[in-house]
Amino acid sequence: MTSAAFRNAQQSDGSISLSEIISALSYALDLTEGAVHGHALRSCLLGMRIAEEAALPADQTSGLYFALLLKDIGCSSNASRMCQIMGGDDRAMEAGVKFEDWAKPYRPNLPNSGPAAKFARIFRMGATPQGNNKVIDLHSDRGAGILSKLGMGPFAADAVRSLEERWDGSGDPDSLKGEQIPLLARICAIAQHLDVFSTNRGAQNAIDTLVERSGTWFDPQLVRIVLSLHHRGVLWANCSSRDSEEDTRQAVLDLDTGTRHQLEPSQIDQICEAFADVVDAKSHFTFRHSQGVADAAFGIAKTMGLSPDRVQMVRRAALLHDIGKLGVSNAILNKRSQLTAEEWKSVYRHPRITRLILERVAPFREMAVIAGEHHEKLDGSGYPDRLRARDLSIESRIIAVADVYGALSEDRPYRPGIQINETLGIMANLAPYQLDGDCLDALISAVSGRRDIVSIPPAHRAGSSLAYASAI
Repeated sequence: MTSAAFRNAQQSDGSISLSEIISALSYALDLTEGAVHGHALRSCLLGMRIAEEAALPADQTSGLYFALLLKDIGCSSNASRMCQIMGGDDRAMEAGVKFEDWAKPYRPNLPNSGPAAKFARIFRMGATPQGNNKVIDLHSDRGAGILSKLGMGPFAADAVRSLEERWDGSGDPDSLKGEQIPLLARICAIAQHLDVFSTNRGAQNAIDTLVERSGTWFDPQLVRIVLSLHHRGVLWANCSSRDSEEDTRQAVLDLDTGTRHQLEPSQIDQICEAFADVVDAKSHFTFRHSQGVADAAFGIAKTMGLSPDRVQMVRRAALLHDIGKLGVSNAILNKRSQLTAEEWKSVYRHPRITRLILERVAPFREMAVIAGEHHEKLDGSGYPDRLRARDLSIESRIIAVADVYGALSEDRPYRPGIQINETLGIMANLAPYQLDGDCLDALISAVSGRRDIVSIPPAHRAGSSLAYASAI
């Protein structure tokens, strides 16, 4: 279904629970880690089962639930650093590094073939535990900060911040030891380990490695609880990568002790803003891109006289339009030369991934379609579906204009940001064939108060350069 077709579609009642939004957006966090799809959901099920067996106090249960779903929310902030260290795909490295035992120098616990082995060799050649510590400090602090901003409470924030601590004191960021490590962090660490190892190497390997690391990485008492659950056959239900995603997510939603209620609009906005920050943190070239597109789209929608509820929806779609870009390697996003055909395929996929993630939230389904169309053009030259004018709603056209405006005016690896006069001139040459002329007029009106706008000159840039400049 296209955004234009949504005008006549039946809409949901708008009721959204916090767990519905967070469980859906957790798929985006799996992308940053290069994890097997559904990692956060499976980790949540595993961690909550451990907590129930450990008789976790009721006042900490909700904090653990959301910490498990959001434990990787700070990881995009170190993607550029990972890419610099490794010189390759940060996502594949993020996935491989979880098998590495930093307490055993030069003995990487990574698969023996494929990309992971390559990363192991690079680690032996140059990466150090000290370098790894800096990366962990960055994503631990950022992750905890985002959870605090979202109002998840101190238990959840502390769990995310201390996720990489080790029972023997060899972890990060604070080298906490034993019961100095927050209990929720200890549970999260074990749940993460169980899913990463089981989905890549099988459940028995996950258990064997857990036992091997008991007393060094992991709390021995919690390890005993896991072994009990495993032997009783109650640990792994809905936690295989082969299980239905719908069943796994429903099992996670069923664990939410809170009653379903309609979140306040400001709460939904806050979640959208937080995930926009996660996307923008992936590359310094996209710093505040999502927020900038949202501001421009908001201005266009207001200038065009859209109703308040449509303006709100446009802004949220703009904030989250690039969430699928978390699945694109920083080796591509930060590349200074022309992309290869294979690299372009990765770029072309990101709007579709955005749509697939957002449509998991029923009241977001129209927003998902609109956000997924942000690279479509009126003449059918856009991607991923080469839609044409008749397929694209006014809301979709607004975000497309706002996104091109942002992409052209911001720095990119292959060029500095283009001055606003020239940016608007380039865009004028694209209307009304690729970009909507009314939306462009509204953009010009919305930004006309800026002192750096004198006139809008005609653009003189080659079409191929322009296509490259605005396509990412």
